[in-house]
Amino acid sequence: MEKFVRDLMHRGLLTCTPGATLGQVAVLLTQRHVHALIVVDDDNSPLGIISDYDLLAGEWLSGEPQGLATMRNLTAGELMSSPIDTVESDIPLQAAANTLIEKDINRLLVTEGGVPVGVISTSDFVSSIAKAEKPLRETVADVMSDAILVCRNKTPLTSAARTMTQAGWRSVLVVDANGKPEGVVSGKDLLPFVKNGIDEKLTVRDIMHPALTIDIHAPLREAAELMIQKHHHRLVVIDMTDPQAFPLGIISSFDIVAEMAKPDSIWQK
Repeated sequence: MEKFVRDLMHRGLLTCTPGATLGQVAVLLTQRHVHALIVVDDDNSPLGIISDYDLLAGEWLSGEPQGLATMRNLTAGELMSSPIDTVESDIPLQAAANTLIEKDINRLLVTEGGVPVGVISTSDFVSSIAKAEKPLRETVADVMSDAILVCRNKTPLTSAARTMTQAGWRSVLVVDANGKPEGVVSGKDLLPFVKNGIDEKLTVRDIMHPALTIDIHAPLREAAELMIQKHHHRLVVIDMTDPQAFPLGIISSFDIVAEMAKPDSIWQK
């Protein structure tokens, strides 16, 4: 049975005004446990979208007083992405997934008759897998990414943030001098620094969180469930038979959406 955007979307919009400061945006993102807000005008009409990734790309990452002062004066309306990519609620899920992949974005504004009614994101696709009645045939190994962005535990936080932005990654794996994984730094870990800036003395070790791992042979559904339970968008892939070995790769919510979008996927039958 074919599924449509309306079957997975989240109704309602989490919003902010174009005049909201970046510090206020960071607080809202953290409090609501979301990765983006819709920027609306006085009539509640969408103007654009601002995400945690937009905040990562700011000059405040330089740690310089001038850059921080500039960012403190910026507003959501000045940093938001516009126009917003939209999709009608009666569009097949495959079409929506294809749009996310082709445009390399994480969410779409859902409309009904042109009127905004909600949002559908990569997280919604992941959630649908976790709720599936039948286990999927695919495993983590089938859809994971082999590449990993890595840095030493002594790396300055500002350097790691710039590298994440330049590489287009939302997280970096932190390792010790021998290459042993110690933790992960994600965009969410950096959000608290938007308001007051980053102390140049801080290293990735100071703010990293434990890496969330999954076995390379685990079912894809297990990966989806773990992402939802822990509110993570990516997992470090390891071989449980050799847990001390260097990680094999990363699996993200985007990897799972790409798998669902394939014509031969069980989600398209």
